[in-house]
Amino acid sequence: MTGTIRCAAALVFSAALGAAGLEPIGRPVRVLSLSFRDEPLEAIRALIDREAASGVDLVVLPETWRGQKDDTMETLEGPTIRAMSALARKHHAYIVSPIDRLDGGRRVNSAVLLDREGKVAFVYDKVFPYWSEFDHKKKVQPGDVAPVYQADFGRVGFVICFDVNFPEVWKGLADQGAELVVWPSAYSAGTSLQAHALNHHYYIVTSTLTRDCIVYDITGEQMLYQKSKDVNVARVTLDLDRGIYHTNFNIDKRDRLLRERGEEVTLELFLDREAWFVLRAKRPGVSARSLARKYGMEELRDYVDRSRREIDRMRGGAFGERTVPASSGNSSGRPE
Repeated sequence: MTGTIRCAAALVFSAALGAAGLEPIGRPVRVLSLSFRDEPLEAIRALIDREAASGVDLVVLPETWRGQKDDTMETLEGPTIRAMSALARKHHAYIVSPIDRLDGGRRVNSAVLLDREGKVAFVYDKVFPYWSEFDHKKKVQPGDVAPVYQADFGRVGFVICFDVNFPEVWKGLADQGAELVVWPSAYSAGTSLQAHALNHHYYIVTSTLTRDCIVYDITGEQMLYQKSKDVNVARVTLDLDRGIYHTNFNIDKRDRLLRERGEEVTLELFLDREAWFVLRAKRPGVSARSLARKYGMEELRDYVDRSRREIDRMRGGAFGERTVPASSGNSSGRPE
């Protein structure tokens, strides 16, 4: 492998695995993101084999990391997926391997998820290919849907590169209950991604051809940014049981929960300006989010969605369905 490898670990609060042999606190997911360009299959195979040996739940690789040229198309039975399948099975880990995929007569830009047994569990086809992808002799075809996959650790959504610019894709993942979104890409995107984490309150993890990795929290805050000259190796452990809530209608319930179950759940974070707070579990076998539900608390994403539905109902239709022509003379902005 050319050049140097940079590796760092980010541990999220106390959600990470405890001492060896102890039951974990919360719902931790160990993620390994590899970011690089123009590295051969065998080099990446060896790197994953080495890094995954220390334990990992999910490995993420960059967009079309084997290339996207006239001679790079391959099927799910091709050499890339065969190699990744063997690694997923060996290390009992999920692997996201994007490929320049040939699907019958169609060419699609796909993120392929291998499960812990090495089987193809899920394929996401990029719904908004970039303009240059239509310039190939055999054009890349847009995907039709962006579903969410139920892994054994939680609900995972997938988007690729140029998809970052289309809010409806990200809202759709939230509507399906995504807790973690994986974004393989050719570039970094930065705050464009942060906006989606901020609006939808799922974790976002990236893997890029620009050799960097960004991780955003459910609060929208940047948890990790790491970049290398050659191969970037980033590790992060995410607790999918952390819950984020608005203070509206939740304060009394939260306070009662903390009074009665304070040895099991803690108020990890309070964001005063946003009027949000985050709860997490303190003990193995305890789910902060489940306990919050038992106490009648509504998570932030659900609260906003319910508010939208109910206010639209009172309006008599979704906001934006009716518009007032600029020439109507109705300065109030209300339909007449």
